[in-house]
Amino acid sequence: MPKQFSLASRFTVFALMLATLSGCDLVVMSPSGDIAAQQRDLIVISTILMLVIIIPVIFLTLFFAWRYRQSNTAATYDPEWHHSTGLEVVIWSAPLAIIIALGAITWVSTHKLDPYRPLDRIDAARPVTEEMKPITVEVVALDWKWLFFYPDYGIATVNEMAAPVDVPINFKLTASSVMNSFYIPALAGMIYTMPGMETKLHAVINKPGEYDGLSSNFSGDGFSHMRFKFHGVDQAGFDAWVARVKQNGTALNRDAYLKLEKPSAKEPVRYFATVDDGLYEAVLNMCVREGQMCMKDMMHIDMMGGGGKDSHDNKERLRHDDRFVSEARPKSDIPVEQLVASLEQDICRTEPGEALTLDADGKLPATEFIKYSPRATQ
Repeated sequence: MPKQFSLASRFTVFALMLATLSGCDLVVMSPSGDIAAQQRDLIVISTILMLVIIIPVIFLTLFFAWRYRQSNTAATYDPEWHHSTGLEVVIWSAPLAIIIALGAITWVSTHKLDPYRPLDRIDAARPVTEEMKPITVEVVALDWKWLFFYPDYGIATVNEMAAPVDVPINFKLTASSVMNSFYIPALAGMIYTMPGMETKLHAVINKPGEYDGLSSNFSGDGFSHMRFKFHGVDQAGFDAWVARVKQNGTALNRDAYLKLEKPSAKEPVRYFATVDDGLYEAVLNMCVREGQMCMKDMMHIDMMGGGGKDSHDNKERLRHDDRFVSEARPKSDIPVEQLVASLEQDICRTEPGEALTLDADGKLPATEFIKYSPRATQ
């Protein structure tokens, strides 16, 4: 009786575990966009090809353990057996064929599903024609929210985007501070976003609905709440959504963007009816703030061989990593040239691990610098 109760209990626990899985949303295996569907097919085909080897190996392992058990005296006992050419051919040819097949599929899929490659089809039955005009969406990953520009419509949104069904979408993506990853599982695969750089993604949504978008790359405290809604609608629904954004939105200029980019979590949906010209390009080139040098200008200077002595005047214009620092850094009374020259000779200290002391103003006194300088020992 206890044994029967134990078996019944185990079966009940197993059934409850399966019941909990019934609430899972396997969106990756049931996508609504053609790119995501092709990626789903790649997962299925690869899994099946690998199971062609895995299932026979598991079966034969169990079969040999049962067939050649000690109590089975009818089984052939041959302790001197050590080689079979036919068995070796089967053992090595089957995995080799699987590897060749997986390699071919991976090669084709890597190029066909390249996120930078423009779409050549809407779905398996419909190719992209010249009459189909794609929509462009410029995406900025902020801390910790998503900003979407629609340059063709002059609008922008926060934590919400929409696109018409069966219309190609050209994404251009960047970030404001740290590296992030843009992911709408029902639409397409994830793509990284990085400050000062632009990545691209081409996709299409084939079924109307509301889908979840998220950040799939840890980026700080508010990462888990960095989510948004993606609406797949018909053309009339998309036009109505654009009209609603223009009616209820505010203006997004550079000052508004600088306030928006400050770190915040659980940010509500926002609409912007107008957007300053060139704002996305300024975000991409890290020069939204007045006086900052754009990355494209800096790269042009580097390409031309540098700015020489005149580049010293650009120092303040190139500050990007201390945007959120409110306190000034401690300064030294020692001239820069003297400090650099001494550091190049390796500053010596009288005791290992002894630190330099700062005065009440947070500055390095000249006496302390000279005391520990190699020149003081000369």
